[in-house]
Amino acid sequence: METPMKQHYQNLLPPGDLAGEIEKLREDVRNERDRNLRTLADFKNYRRRIEHDDHRIVREGMRDILLPLLDITDDIEKALRWAGDLEEPVVRGLRTIHRKLLGLLEMHGVHPFESVGMPFNPAVHEAVTMARHEGRELGTVVEELRCGYLWKNELLRPAQVRVAG
Repeated sequence: METPMKQHYQNLLPPGDLAGEIEKLREDVRNERDRNLRTLADFKNYRRRIEHDDHRIVREGMRDILLPLLDITDDIEKALRWAGDLEEPVVRGLRTIHRKLLGLLEMHGVHPFESVGMPFNPAVHEAVTMARHEGRELGTVVEELRCGYLWKNELLRPAQVRVAG
């Protein structure tokens, strides 16, 4: 009868087919390395996708905030047109609020773009009406009914315009 200690030492002896065992271990290491590389690549792709989605969600959230601010800007501009040249305190306050709002929008990369006198461009203009306009070439914007805005050089809101026809 063998002692347990002697049996333990026998298990530590190299197997009879050492070359085959080494090749099997090498194959296992290669497979494990390939699995690790695929997992790393999958993780990098996942991280890129998440960062892209986060960026898109932030842009959509900013857009959802900026568009209503443009509506408020439009309302203030209508009130200022109605007030004309009045210099009453309320009108002066309204002008100050308007300047601050435009400054805030500009700080976030929002800028109005010029439409009057430009050729109609469906990518940035929304034609509301056509008008006969002497001295203007057909398809030229003759009046801006609502200002259009760019946000970081991308269209945020198209201008609503009247086009010579």
